[in-house]
Order: sequence, then structure tokens, then C-alpha cells
Amino acid sequence: MKLWLTKIQPDLRHRDARRDLASAVGMHHRLMMLFPDGAGDRARAQMGILYRIEDTPSSTQRTAHILLQSRVPPALDRLPRGYGSAAAKDITPLLNALVDGLEVRYRIAASAVRKSGPTSRAAGAKAVIPLQGHAAEEWWQRQAEEKAGLKLISMHSAPLDSARGVRGQDKHRIRHARTRFEGTACITNAETLTQTVINGLGRGKAYGCGLLSLAPAPRRTP
Repeated sequence: MKLWLTKIQPDLRHRDARRDLASAVGMHHRLMMLFPDGAGDRARAQMGILYRIEDTPSSTQRTAHILLQSRVPPALDRLPRGYGSAAAKDITPLLNALVDGLEVRYRIAASAVRKSGPTSRAAGAKAVIPLQGHAAEEWWQRQAEEKAGLKLISMHSAPLDSARGVRGQDKHRIRHARTRFEGTACITNAETLTQTVINGLGRGKAYGCGLLSLAPAPRRTP
């Protein structure tokens, strides 16, 4: 199986690009248009489509680019004319290089939440409660160890704007609180990690959450 990573640099002068960046639902639909039709109700999961919007500071303004991961290469010619630049590359060699004991750099924008118990829900509490600060970091520590096969060496967290939008078919409002986690880690279970990279982690995977990016960590000096 191959895995593809695509970088899309939207041109903020383009109306469609600005509109997509303002709505997680709109961005989801835009990116799904780059893949074959007829894949069924679980098309996103079957094709391993995950994305993350990255802010890029510059000397004059903040810009953004989109990282799109998928099991099949996207048809970039389906982007509207003038939408922006885009390029895809095969990252299967990186995936195949993951082995136990390897130190890696990681980054993920995840929806850190906890579920309330039946008693709390009966009292009117939300079924899913977003986590922030230290509680969010504890959540990522558990997810990394239990579901991603990683032992964290370092971690930096930063709150991000929530992924928001309105679904067209039922007018349901989407909102996923997001936190960015990045740092270094040691691989403890390469098989588990590979599956998490391919499938994503946590809630909101259709709306810009859960894409776990890895790169080899610099060698530490003794």
C-alpha cells in the first residue's frame, strides 16, 4: 500500500480558497472532490483522506497551507483554476522506515476530549467535553502511548481555533476543539504507529483533525 502527502498552497486572493479555509465542512468537501467518485458512504476512511491546515508566518502576513494525506493520489487538476499551487509526493518510504526504537519528530492537530458519564449527562452535561491545557496534554500522553505506539520525549501544546462549519444535508453545526501537539518521541510499537498514521487519531478526522505527521528526529549528542 502506498501513502501520499500533498501540499496545497491556497491563493488567498481566490474566493473559493478563502471560503474553504473559513469552513472545515467546506474544506472537507473541496478535498473530497479530488478523489474518485462512487466509493460509498465511507469514502474518506477507505481512501485514508486526512488533512491539516498549517499557519505559516511570513514577514508581512500570516498565510496558510493544507497538508492532505491519502492512500491514492489526488487529482489536483480538479482544483478550481487559480485556487493555488499543489504538489503530491509518495511518503511510503517514510512509513516503511518506522521501526521500534527510532526517535521521531511528531505533529498533530487533535480534538482532545473526554466523554461524560451517564450521571453527568442526566444532569445536563455535554456528552463530549473538550479538554484544554494540562488536561489536553494528559490526553495526548495517553493517546500517544496507547494508540500511537509512541513514548513521548518532549511535548509542546498550543490551542487552535475550533474546526467549524455547517453540514449542507442536515444543517448540523460542526465544531471540534483542536490542540496542536508537537515534539519528539521514541517508537515503541511500529505496527500500531503505522496504522495510526494511515487512519488518523481521535475525533473530527473529516474536518482537519487527527493527521499525525512524522519525521526522523535529529541525533542527540551523548
